Amino acid sequence: MTHRNGGNGVRNGNRNGNGSANGAHDTFVNGGKAPLPEPLRILITGGAGFIGSHLAESLIARGASVMAIDDLSTGRYSNIAHLEEHPGFQFVYESVTTESVMDRLVSECNLIFHLAAAVGVELIIKSPVQTIETNVLGTEAVLRHARRYQKKILFASTSEIYGKSDNHPYEENDDRVLGPTTRGRWAYAESKALDEFLALAYHREHRVPVVICRLFNTVGPRQTDAYGMVIPRLVKQAVSGRPLTIYDNGLQSRCFCHVQDVVRALIGLALSPRADGEIFNVGSDDEITILDLAHRILRLSGSLSPLEFVPYAKAYASDFEDMRRRVPNTGKIRDLLGWTPRIPLDQTLLEVIAEFRSRIGPSPSREPVPSADAR
Repeated sequence: MTHRNGGNGVRNGNRNGNGSANGAHDTFVNGGKAPLPEPLRILITGGAGFIGSHLAESLIARGASVMAIDDLSTGRYSNIAHLEEHPGFQFVYESVTTESVMDRLVSECNLIFHLAAAVGVELIIKSPVQTIETNVLGTEAVLRHARRYQKKILFASTSEIYGKSDNHPYEENDDRVLGPTTRGRWAYAESKALDEFLALAYHREHRVPVVICRLFNTVGPRQTDAYGMVIPRLVKQAVSGRPLTIYDNGLQSRCFCHVQDVVRALIGLALSPRADGEIFNVGSDDEITILDLAHRILRLSGSLSPLEFVPYAKAYASDFEDMRRRVPNTGKIRDLLGWTPRIPLDQTLLEVIAEFRSRIGPSPSREPVPSADAR
């Protein structure tokens, strides 16, 4: 494979037209497996994480070489172990704040996907210092090196940015509504908001090509249950025959998007010069309550597990706040790239159920009942 280092390779690589008329749009109409417009050497921070590992796989399949850096604080080596023998893959066990390592990696790449971050509500509540420092200091380090070598960055932000606003579906320019700083729940949202401000400042002041993606509840195989993510937690409980813990009354709702659909969006936006300096919601708008999600997991897994309702104060802290809904408006990315999610929730759940069952083994169950969108 030919590696092209230096310069702004991605911006030059899409030179046959604009936006959805060429390479980025081909990513979607060809089922997300179209070759990249030119051989690229790509750096993924947080590359051993859930999303990072799927992104690395997809990029390698499309002809890129990938350097993945991860300190394994929340990522797992097992996510990328199967890629280690691939000649187009390199794993670096290090922090993005390590100056000498990042200087070399950024100088050698054409494009950066910055996914490294503290993740999960449980980690935010238990380790607020780690959350804030990892997000803010890590992003500052990546942006500084990107400026030095003028490399494009796709920055993975979060739907947490919108806080507890009731203005659904959320649009990228909506006002944000968050709780007081005395409630640690909002530290993650504020740290990622500062990351966004910093990324946009580097774009405007230093002309660093930056695109920001606000991800809404990305799910699928390899997602850990260790940090409070709801689908792997409920699936693990179901296949283990344990009670499914539902926080509060379960009527809070979310929209879940398969990681492969998200990866298509990330790559498409990274390859589109028209996305530079912009913010995009990335996620599904198919809304479901957590209670309905639990019942669906029970049905698809055939589990006999009961439901157990747990107050937020017991699950997290007495002053914990949550948002009742979180629904994105994805018109902006659809207009630019023609992107929409393709993989239905039931298919996603069946994949996650199969993965956890392979780890844990069978539990007492009835015959699973498929639904229409799983057939």
